[in-house]
Amino acid sequence: MRLTESDLTMSLQSNTSNNLEPPLCAAPDPKPRKPSIVLPPLACDSHAHICGPKSHYTYSMQRIYTPPDCLLPDYRHMLGALGIERAVLVQPSVYGNDNAAMLDAIKTAGAQFRGIAVVGDNVTANELKRMHESGVRGVRVNIVDVPNRKPGSLPLAALKKLALKVKPYGWHIEFLMHVDEFPDLDRMLEDFPVDTVYGHLGYMKTENGVENPGFQALLRLMKAGRAWVKLTGPYRISTQPLPYIDTNDYAHSLLYAAPRQVIWGTDWPHVMVKSTMPNDGELCDLLGQWLPDAELRQQVLVDNPARLYGYR
Repeated sequence: MRLTESDLTMSLQSNTSNNLEPPLCAAPDPKPRKPSIVLPPLACDSHAHICGPKSHYTYSMQRIYTPPDCLLPDYRHMLGALGIERAVLVQPSVYGNDNAAMLDAIKTAGAQFRGIAVVGDNVTANELKRMHESGVRGVRVNIVDVPNRKPGSLPLAALKKLALKVKPYGWHIEFLMHVDEFPDLDRMLEDFPVDTVYGHLGYMKTENGVENPGFQALLRLMKAGRAWVKLTGPYRISTQPLPYIDTNDYAHSLLYAAPRQVIWGTDWPHVMVKSTMPNDGELCDLLGQWLPDAELRQQVLVDNPARLYGYR
């Protein structure tokens, strides 16, 4: 089945055929503790979602999960507990390409917030311009949940068309993908029009190992200055409980390959977590394992996201 740009930008599995209510997610820990490490001024959480209120923003009927209300005041409370001043809100799949909840949250939060949107194939230049003026700095494409997609396949023509639409604004494309499916990722994207960003340390189970061809291809893209990786969601790739020791090799390999191309995020409110819900202070303490010195923390938490998201 040929994948269209609409498949990419929506990329949701339908539950409507059997009328099943998508499963309800656990809520984040409402009492984030202060981390044991001190984050530098202007530290940025580069990956979080605002969900709800459900009574105001309608969820897609084709969503694959149902989050509880996880609102801007709750999120800002967590940021305050961790000592984070900047944030990037990423459009969650539950809203499809209706970015209203994310855009309204950015407007309320102010200039220290940025956004990553999901757009349809008919998005206009005027719509992109308005989103840019609102603080959006990239587009998210969910490869993982595209129905009927053959593993390891990318519809490059549709992706390049989308990239050319957002390039005039200096945006990037953020992929949700399992990089172990793509051993030739660097060659597939060597002439891609814009930079690309990858979440969850490449989003492949740690049992695959850092020598996995797809992970090595990602490292090559990073070394070329064309790819960025988020240190997010270790619970999504780890086979161990917190502190997810088996993710250390991944984080260290990414940082060794291209420290200027690595950013970090909380992944709040941790939707679809199938293991024990972590406390955000405990997650923040993982930076002690990944970023052991102050200079590296400054680069990953402040300098790198400032370049990628256009902070002054």
